[in-house]
Amino acid sequence: MLHGFCPAPRFLPYLSWTDIAALPDRENTVIVLPVGATEQHGPHLPCAVDTLIAAGVVGHALAQLPASVPAFGMAPISYGKSEEHLHFPGTVTLTGRTLLSTIEELGESVYRAGFRKLLFVNGHGGQPQVLEMAARELRLRHGDFIVVPSFTWRVPHVAGQYLNEREKRLAMHAGHAETALVLALAPETVRMDRAVASYPPEFPSKLLSPDGRPACAWAARDFGDSGVIGDPTPATAEQGQAILDSLATSWAQAITELHEARWPARSAPTWERGQFAGEVAGSAAP
Repeated sequence: MLHGFCPAPRFLPYLSWTDIAALPDRENTVIVLPVGATEQHGPHLPCAVDTLIAAGVVGHALAQLPASVPAFGMAPISYGKSEEHLHFPGTVTLTGRTLLSTIEELGESVYRAGFRKLLFVNGHGGQPQVLEMAARELRLRHGDFIVVPSFTWRVPHVAGQYLNEREKRLAMHAGHAETALVLALAPETVRMDRAVASYPPEFPSKLLSPDGRPACAWAARDFGDSGVIGDPTPATAEQGQAILDSLATSWAQAITELHEARWPARSAPTWERGQFAGEVAGSAAP
């Protein structure tokens, strides 16, 4: 079904427009948008990893919420800015400009519906800057809109207890943690018999990269032909379930705190950008 991991009663598209219009306290109802991608994740994982993880974590978090916390999930965005993986078949990418416009327009729709709290839970490491730009733009347009761009892994979780030090420092894609989580969410899509390890070389400048991660721009093929950046081979479904439970619990708490949060509302500027610039220029004239 369309709601996927999200509990059906908390799936916003299952409500009618009259249901939405009748919701009490829409201003403090949290709307959660999972943002994923469709891109290669090595020979052992499906291309849907980032969407599976974002939607899966959000769905399990919403399932933990008490009825007293009003929050709804949206259908996940399944295509993102994935140009760093475009050399591998199965990667479907948008440009940053297209993704930015998409996020902004979805945010406008949420605002028009009367909601004032929007949370992006992003599962793809190649696009947080785009979501941050969209969130800022929406806030500038609407001074009473609270838009939070965040990352699936930003909240507390237990993945670190399963990872070795090299994995913690250098893994970035299709490694131990992601593989374990997909084993818990969609085990039928994982081929552990194909799992291989591949790490990037440590970056030669300690000033630019104290932990050795690449400080320069990169594409996935720079680190080998597998598309893997890390070591997925130790991953298990049991580890993935523990990671999923910890992420869901943290996100349920974050959604609750966002519902309870009160943030200053600011009216939109009364001046047009060009008009203001002209006034400043005029005031500086001799």
